[in-house]
Amino acid sequence: MRVALCSQIDQRASAIATNLSNAAAGHGAGKNALELDALVSRYGRLEGATYAFIENGKGKIVADSLGIFPPALREPLSFGDRREAYRRELEFQGKTVHETRVPILKGQGGAVNVGFWGGAVETEIQSTLFPLVGLITFVFIVGMLLSVYLARIMVQRILRLTESAEKIDRGNLEIAVGIDSYDEIGNLGHSIERLRASLKTAMSRLTSSRNQ
Repeated sequence: MRVALCSQIDQRASAIATNLSNAAAGHGAGKNALELDALVSRYGRLEGATYAFIENGKGKIVADSLGIFPPALREPLSFGDRREAYRRELEFQGKTVHETRVPILKGQGGAVNVGFWGGAVETEIQSTLFPLVGLITFVFIVGMLLSVYLARIMVQRILRLTESAEKIDRGNLEIAVGIDSYDEIGNLGHSIERLRASLKTAMSRLTSSRNQ
């Protein structure tokens, strides 16, 4: 489940970076630096986001949400690498960051990079997992209690039938077998009751014939 959640979060980060890439492609074509800065700043303020920046086809940073771009975020890449999307994990300001990189116009217009705090990702995973784990635990406990309850009822019914069979064995044919259902145990009760009734009838006939 945790792996599936991580995959979903990665896909969402990739979708965000792709949206930024598509938006940046239009702004970059018009060379509108102010709109690029506003666009990157908006993505950099997303919940859990650490930063967002755009680099041109030569690797030069043309817009970022950090104000002063830290050299630690630069990563030398070949032209071929710049045409590919990828994810990386790095340390920024002493914390783990998950960064997603998506090329603009297949790398010809550069690339966008969006980073998310690792702690925010972990918090989201836990906030999703804990309710699910709690629900699974609750269902498991309720299932166990229900199983114990049903097993107890079944054992009590079997004990009642056993008691009736023992009475018949001792010759007590006057008390009818209590039957409260038509399931398997109920069918067994019906069979015992038919046996009791048959034995009682036979005993009555035998007694009558002796008296005559």
